[in-house]
Amino acid sequence: MGSAGTAAWDGAPASDGALLVCLEHDVDLSPHRARLLTRELLESYELVLAMGPHHLERIEAIGGKGRTHLLTSYGSRGSTDRPIGDPFGGDLGLYRETFDELDREIRRAFDRLAAERAPGVS
Repeated sequence: MGSAGTAAWDGAPASDGALLVCLEHDVDLSPHRARLLTRELLESYELVLAMGPHHLERIEAIGGKGRTHLLTSYGSRGSTDRPIGDPFGGDLGLYRETFDELDREIRRAFDRLAAERAPGVS
């Protein structure tokens, strides 16, 4: 499991908004550093989840076609394809909303993965 951005500044720390909102949820992002998604990095993952359609297009363009999905679409099994907005530059309220949305959608994605990998499920 990992995280990388399609337009990330390699080595950049998490934004102040992300740091503060994560601390509110007892998550310490201070050691986090951004990583640019490359073809080489992409090759090490069998599933890639993107926040928005522009991310999806970029990931597919560098080699992720067939294993890349919008996070909301993957977790909902296609019942929604709503993008998740990037809060960068927004106020703390926007960071909080995005945290909650990501938390919910990541849990749905993990639920799907667990169900699909359970014995006897194909």
